[in-house]
Amino acid sequence: MRSPATFSSCISCLLLFPLEAMAEVKASLICGVIAAFLASAVLAFVEDLDDTFKDTRVSDVWLVDFYAPWCGYCKKLEPVWYDVGAELKSSGSPVRVGKMDATAYSGMASEFGVRGYPTIKLLKGDLAYNYKGPRTKDDIVEFANRVAGPAVRALPSKQMFEHMMKRHDVLFVYVGGDSPLKEKYNDVASELIVYTYFFSASEEVFPESVTLPELPAVVVFKDGAYFTYDGEYFDTLSSSTAAVLFN
Repeated sequence: MRSPATFSSCISCLLLFPLEAMAEVKASLICGVIAAFLASAVLAFVEDLDDTFKDTRVSDVWLVDFYAPWCGYCKKLEPVWYDVGAELKSSGSPVRVGKMDATAYSGMASEFGVRGYPTIKLLKGDLAYNYKGPRTKDDIVEFANRVAGPAVRALPSKQMFEHMMKRHDVLFVYVGGDSPLKEKYNDVASELIVYTYFFSASEEVFPESVTLPELPAVVVFKDGAYFTYDGEYFDTLSSSTAAVLFN
């Protein structure tokens, strides 16, 4: 014959089991709701674009994925693209992220020069920059932040110069005041910022080993060495010649 204590313990077990099961179900439901909420929040950071986009985009900087629904590479990019949207939004970036079905809006895709899928472009005013790097969140976000910002950034100190030298394989720096060379430098920077950053600075930020025969000048640092462009030679720098520098 079971003792009262044993009988009471059995009853407690019978009562406790449904409560534990209910707690597990409740926790599972809560997790599901939270996951659904987070997923919808991430999706909200990427805007679906249609044929009105051309007229409404001018006042903003846009990072757009032109895709085809049947494209396997596009499907692989999709979760990365939502991560890109979430990252740019959370960091306070002014870049808006969108995606456009280039097969549904083929006319508009053609106007933006879309020839294959997926095509990633950053649209800034009248300029359109193609992204051709690795399709990872970090690489795409770095590209967007670089191209969306000013074409030429200031290097105010030696510490900042040294920091940039450690981060970049190739460094362009304009030194001097207003000049035709500076205007050309700004134009080239606007074109080639898809490859790297462009800076301006005073001579004081450079180490003593860097000497400039005359100003203004454009100094290029690469592979532990440096060389200078004057106005005549800088005119030859273009996308084709830049490809050699950045490889």
